[in-house]
Amino acid sequence: QVHLVESGGGLVQAGGSLRLSCVASGSIVSINDMGWYRQAPGSTRELVARVSRGGIANYADSVKGRFTISRDNAKNTVYLQMNSLKPEDTAVYYCSADIRPRITARYSDYWGRGTQVTVSS
Repeated sequence: QVHLVESGGGLVQAGGSLRLSCVASGSIVSINDMGWYRQAPGSTRELVARVSRGGIANYADSVKGRFTISRDNAKNTVYLQMNSLKPEDTAVYYCSADIRPRITARYSDYWGRGTQVTVSS
């Protein structure tokens, strides 16, 4: 089976920085897009950023210029560097990846369990 595990969340003051990491493990053949989503209380889950296997990234307008997504294909890991954090960035952040496991011949979306990011004002 395939697992995604996030780390790096926590409590930070407004204007501060955090770096999230997500490692995909298990019987993986290949990974296409990897990304980060977030869900604040009472809100729907929204895209924060995604990055292709070739490194092409796209961002939500609300985080452009403040967040940077990157990945290490050799380590099956995606990162989210978050700078100039604002209280409205407070949410549970989820990692997602489009993965082809050894057991099947097709790609499917996999999700981590999430990591809490809290930004105090």
